Amino acid sequence: MELLTTAEMAQADRLTIEGGVPGIRLMEAAGRAVADAVARHAPGMVCVVAGPGNNGGDGFVCARILAGRGYRVRLLLLGDRDRLKGDAAEAFRSWSGPVETAEPAGLAGADLTVDALFGAGLDRPVTGSARAMIEAINETTGPVIAVDLPSGINGTSGAEMGVAVNASETVTFFRRKPGHLLLPGRLHCGPVEVVDIGIPESVLATIGPRICANAQSLWAGVFPVPQSGGHKYRRGHAVIVSGGPSHTGAARLAARGALRAGAGLVTLASPRDALAINAAASLAVMVRATDGASELAALLSDPRLNTVVLGPGGGVGAPMRELVLAALQGERAVVLDADALTSFAEDPAVLFGAIRARGAAPTVLTPHEGEFARLFSNIVQISDKSSKCDRTHAAAEASGAVVLLKGSDTVVAAPDGRASITENAPPWLATAGSGDVLAGFVAGLLAQGMPAFEAASAATWLHGEAGTEAGPGLISEDLPDALRMVYRRLFVDLGVWP
Repeated sequence: MELLTTAEMAQADRLTIEGGVPGIRLMEAAGRAVADAVARHAPGMVCVVAGPGNNGGDGFVCARILAGRGYRVRLLLLGDRDRLKGDAAEAFRSWSGPVETAEPAGLAGADLTVDALFGAGLDRPVTGSARAMIEAINETTGPVIAVDLPSGINGTSGAEMGVAVNASETVTFFRRKPGHLLLPGRLHCGPVEVVDIGIPESVLATIGPRICANAQSLWAGVFPVPQSGGHKYRRGHAVIVSGGPSHTGAARLAARGALRAGAGLVTLASPRDALAINAAASLAVMVRATDGASELAALLSDPRLNTVVLGPGGGVGAPMRELVLAALQGERAVVLDADALTSFAEDPAVLFGAIRARGAAPTVLTPHEGEFARLFSNIVQISDKSSKCDRTHAAAEASGAVVLLKGSDTVVAAPDGRASITENAPPWLATAGSGDVLAGFVAGLLAQGMPAFEAASAATWLHGEAGTEAGPGLISEDLPDALRMVYRRLFVDLGVWP
């Protein structure tokens, strides 16, 4: 499902109004939806804290409807009522009850608070009386329902603008915003309800949103489903490059992840001094002795080996750089993780040039925040206030690769501007080796011919689902096995199993 930035949501409103729907009608629908959410709690007394813009207008409508239904309502207004404009002013005039100045004391006795201060459009730090009100809302003991987005959260970046409301739930309109999914915004929202307020779906064609929530609908149409007449050689052959004797575990995790994700064959390219270790620890995964870039190039000269992963446990330095540059020759899919990324931190242009020279051949980079900062230091320096989506897209443009920036709110971005945000990662995924398995999942899907952006997005979603399936206490070895049950449910949803 598409996500709309603050600017895109404003455009959706404008296009709808230009199409003949009065803005006050949209505001009435929004306020009614919030009132319905409040009513589900059956509160004794409701305090609506309204700001001076359209978010406050939604709050005025909500207050009027709740009062009409017999609820006790207290309306607190931040700012001067004489400065209200447009639809917000019209909505305010429809309120016939008393209006109090927004002060913390006004929240006393409220069973539920409606946060209608700022919504998604806030782009500056919260100060003064607004900050005092947000802090007071956070000290209340009853539920807090946020209108559109908890006040203090930037709708596009998810950033906390100094202080933000901690909502029990959020009611938003037409589409969610990136700030509902990106951290720390997501942590302030509670469950998010998306309601239809009369904006037609047709406006999306004009807006052309490029950010979406990472869900099955994004990649289901190109997801590789095994066919009855197929065989392993049609499902691709992934190569995982192993580190030395004391660093084989990461590559083995990636190899098992690639196999579970569906690659027909997986081979560990192992240094000779680690060959016995890798062979003893692998059953379905094959092992080939491979030392240095020239031997890796010779191995990969077989066109049936169509995907390669480098970096997990591989070591940082010149040997790794040579391995990566060897792997980037040709049209195979390449996944670069961990040490493969850090090895180019001092001269990323060499890596980016090699990636761009591949043309359309798929390349996926899978950094965590530390690796991202090292490899894309210029982007971090010039965009420290931008959103995670902006940073990831800038990295994809700079490198020519699909970039998967890991975290609880993993963002996958393509050079063409598409981006997905993942929201299904449980907190216990933050464990040693988890990222190695994810690199393997990406490789397994690429080996089966899935396009790079969709493969990286699907692998990230599968990773989160596997983490949930394994449950608290998981270690990374659990993730590939947990994928079996995730695939069962996915294939049922796709209508291909049983």
